[in-house]
Amino acid sequence: MKKLSLLLTIILFTISGYSQNQSSLNLQPNEKSVVKGEDGKVYAYDEWKLMWFSGKYSVKSLNTNDNKGKPEFLLYKLTAEQTQAMLASMPKPKESLAFPAGKKFDGFKVTDLNGNQFNLEEAKGKIIVLNFWFINCPPCKIEIPFLNEMVDSYKNTKDIIFLAIALDDSVRLQEFLKNNPYKYSIIENGRPISNQYSINSYPTHVVIDKGGKVKFSTYGLAANTVLWIKKSIDESLSTK
Repeated sequence: MKKLSLLLTIILFTISGYSQNQSSLNLQPNEKSVVKGEDGKVYAYDEWKLMWFSGKYSVKSLNTNDNKGKPEFLLYKLTAEQTQAMLASMPKPKESLAFPAGKKFDGFKVTDLNGNQFNLEEAKGKIIVLNFWFINCPPCKIEIPFLNEMVDSYKNTKDIIFLAIALDDSVRLQEFLKNNPYKYSIIENGRPISNQYSINSYPTHVVIDKGGKVKFSTYGLAANTVLWIKKSIDESLSTK
């Protein structure tokens, strides 16, 4: 829990610059602040920071204190336009050296935990979305709910392949997935594939366009990582 709180604090400060633009105050919330939703619900520290991290919410000071003198903040949902504005205002996530934009993707053959086979060597015309990860990677776990939400947004689209290349074996993955559903197709024992591309930072995300070239890649976890994955998928879908 301490590691999670520390990681969330780091993430919080990576996006505080944008949120500060939403208010005339420089005051930023912390674990001692009272953060309320628009319906009046008071959110726990880890709850509101994860919602903030999702890129769909922002926080602004109410310029008030509760009866214990704690500063109060409002957690409010951003409009689609505000979310796009946030995306545009933040730096693009750092590119993975293993997958430079425009590079041809050679592909590989894999089978997921459910026995489904994927031949990415012959997947031209499809958009391929990869995530290299492992269970004991804190940022890998934090982003899963947001990646699931993204997958759901494409449920009626047949031209996208979502693959999560895990370093873990099937036994550990099956146990993990009982409490942490992940809507990508999960590939076990993916270290040989990870080593093939010299990946040493996790998570690493890659979007391959319909022409078989790298559209976008990044490593680690930034506040706008998932937004950029989705942006890259949408741009690839719009290309004939």
